[in-house]
Amino acid sequence: MPAYIEVWGAPGPELHTLDGDRVSVGKGPSADLCVRDRTASRLHAALERFGDAWCIRDLGSRNGTFVNGSRIWGEHRLADRDEVRIGATRLVFRSGAARDEQTATEGAPAAPELTRREREVLVALCRPLLSGDLFTEPAATKEIAEALFVTDAAVKQHLANLFEKFAIPPEVERRRMRLANEALRLGAVTVADLRP
Repeated sequence: MPAYIEVWGAPGPELHTLDGDRVSVGKGPSADLCVRDRTASRLHAALERFGDAWCIRDLGSRNGTFVNGSRIWGEHRLADRDEVRIGATRLVFRSGAARDEQTATEGAPAAPELTRREREVLVALCRPLLSGDLFTEPAATKEIAEALFVTDAAVKQHLANLFEKFAIPPEVERRRMRLANEALRLGAVTVADLRP
């Protein structure tokens, strides 16, 4: 089923199929989708197709274009059931796709919550990676202990907690390297953290 726009007015919604690759919206007679609204500009916004997706862009209108209550300043990709306001006119975008959620981009997993000391151990573990040398090993337990003025046993305990929090099982080879990589990948440690 093709994508369409519901234009909400006093009698109820009017449905407009989005044909072609570009549909202009405004109150002027040259607009592809003409709205009866004095607060809309003659050529207010444009809907454009990119593959299976549709975007909306304001065309320098006086009163702006809003998607789900927020004013847009550039192109904005529309999702099924997004509400667009052009002047005082309410439009609802319908993607026409039954599986719209299958095209959504999955967010990256978040880093686990760390204590202050666990974070310090993690930063000390990753610091040698800042050298930029290929195949650089993360800091050894003894190096971390000396840098943080704690015992080797305390570092080992924090590392055990970190392996668990980052879901790195005991059978994984080079666990410290894997932990350092995961910490950087998930943003628990940034390059700025590693600078002295």
